Amino acid sequence: MNHRYSFRQYRAIDLVMFAVILCIAEWLIVTAATRWYPDQLYTASVVGAVTAIVLIRWGPYALIHAVLGGAVFCLASHGSRQQLLIYCGGNVLSLLMLLPLRFVGAEKIREKASFSVLFGLCTLLLMQLGRMLLALALGSPFYTSLGFFTTDVLSLLFTGVIVWIARRLDGIFEDQKHYLLRINKPEEEEGGY
Repeated sequence: MNHRYSFRQYRAIDLVMFAVILCIAEWLIVTAATRWYPDQLYTASVVGAVTAIVLIRWGPYALIHAVLGGAVFCLASHGSRQQLLIYCGGNVLSLLMLLPLRFVGAEKIREKASFSVLFGLCTLLLMQLGRMLLALALGSPFYTSLGFFTTDVLSLLFTGVIVWIARRLDGIFEDQKHYLLRINKPEEEEGGY
């Protein structure tokens, strides 16, 4: 049975798949860290990487994953309401990466490994900056707020590696309109004979 999905159905399925991947991976990482290594100063997260991938694939729909990632992190680590607000709200700043997508283009970012990794790292750094700024606005001292950068260094490594791998896989780190047109082009050419 050859069922064809509409573009909206495909996008919805894709966004849900990445949300499930994000939730499971983040929950497992945070749960392992809080149960097995509760005294560690550093944390790791896949939220930056998944958000960067969804930004490339679907643009502003990545807002869902940025906020969801912050919520899962806080829920898994039993964070307070204020932490939930800081993580969810701070992650929204990563949507500033829509500017390079608009002016440089997803295809140019995807073509070069250095641009792709930089895109992912900047996505995460903007999340960390957003958390820090929101924490400062809510009255946290500067030194405490700086911890959003210093304790999350491993996430930079995770993000860089995940984005580097994703860009090497066909269609993963690619604007999905472009991808669908690209894979359907041979099909259209065959139908023309």
